Amino acid sequence: MPETPEQFWERTHDNLQAPPVAEWDTWPFEGPVQPKLLAPPVEREKPRSGEGGVDCDACEAPDDAYAWTSERWRLRALDKPSGLPVVVLLEPREHFSAPGDLPEELAAELGVLTARIERAVRGVEGVGLVHVLRYGEGSDHLHIWFMARPARLEQLRSSFAAIWDDILPPTPEDIWRANLELVVAALGD
Repeated sequence: MPETPEQFWERTHDNLQAPPVAEWDTWPFEGPVQPKLLAPPVEREKPRSGEGGVDCDACEAPDDAYAWTSERWRLRALDKPSGLPVVVLLEPREHFSAPGDLPEELAAELGVLTARIERAVRGVEGVGLVHVLRYGEGSDHLHIWFMARPARLEQLRSSFAAIWDDILPPTPEDIWRANLELVVAALGD
């Protein structure tokens, strides 16, 4: 029988442990870490931005807000440079909340586009690896992240790359724009 959120919380809330992150060479901070207390389950989760396609920023955004578009997909960059050399997000034009909500044809296209975009981002000089992620807690409109980790900077490896993106100084704007142009050119039409 599956565990309810309340059962999960009861089992875990006072048994939290700090993983040995200070020993990991990818950990971006110095000093000891202590987990926050785990809050009990809420009665109802907060709605995400654009829930159900209502007042959805992605649905309402014009094509010129995107770096690349196709008939059914759009690729956007962040509004300004961040610490990693390239960070782009792929979104379907139509409002879907999760990959499992996509019709089969769009799901198949997502697989092909994921490979094409990852290749395009990896083709930018100085990129060592591209992290492909799906977070969906902030916006209900499906979006897939592509985060380029700089080559040979092993401390930026693994799941902390997203945190390093916030810690590192922003990529100079001219380099950031040139990197985006290379990705778009590699995607073609």
